[in-house]
Amino acid sequence: MTTQVIVLNGGSSAGKSGILRCLQEVLPDPWLAFAIDTFVDALPASLRAALVSPDGGVSVGPEFTTLQTAWRKGAAATARAGARIIVDDVFLGGPHSQAEWRAVLDGLDVLWVGVRCEADVAEGREIARGDRAHGMARKQAELAHQGVVYDMEVDTTHTESLECARTIAAAVVSGSR
Repeated sequence: MTTQVIVLNGGSSAGKSGILRCLQEVLPDPWLAFAIDTFVDALPASLRAALVSPDGGVSVGPEFTTLQTAWRKGAAATARAGARIIVDDVFLGGPHSQAEWRAVLDGLDVLWVGVRCEADVAEGREIARGDRAHGMARKQAELAHQGVVYDMEVDTTHTESLECARTIAAAVVSGSR
C-alpha cells in the first residue's frame, strides 16, 4: 500500500511545521497540511483564550475535545477521498492521543513520525517566535512522546527541517519504515 497519511508528532517549537512545509516541496505529488496550529487558530476566541495558561500549560475542555475529534475525522475523510495528507500535531495525551488518531485513520496507510528536539533548543525557538506562552516548549518536549510508537523519528536539535523532510520523504517513496 502507498502512504496516504504522514503524522508528525512533537512538542511545541520542535520543528514540525517547518518539516511539513519542506515535505510538501520534496514529496512527489501534492500533499495537504492538517496542522494543529491551524486548527487552534480556527477555534472561537473564547476557547483559544482558555487553552494555554501563562506558564505554558495546556488545558482542554469538552468543547475543544468535540471540535478536535471533528477535525481529526475531517482529516481522515480527506485522505479517504483521495488526497494525501500530512498531520502536524502535539500528542499531549501520549498514547491516548495516538489511539484517537489511529481510530479515525483506520484502514489508511499511515507513517508515524516522532519529531524530537532538545528542550533548550525548542525553548529558544519558542522565545524567537514570540507567539507562544513561555514554558510550553519545555513542558511538551518529552511529554508529547511518552508512550507513543513511531515508524521513524527525526531530531531537529541539530538537523535542519529540509534534511528531516528528505529523510521522511525517502521512507515514503521507498515504502520502507
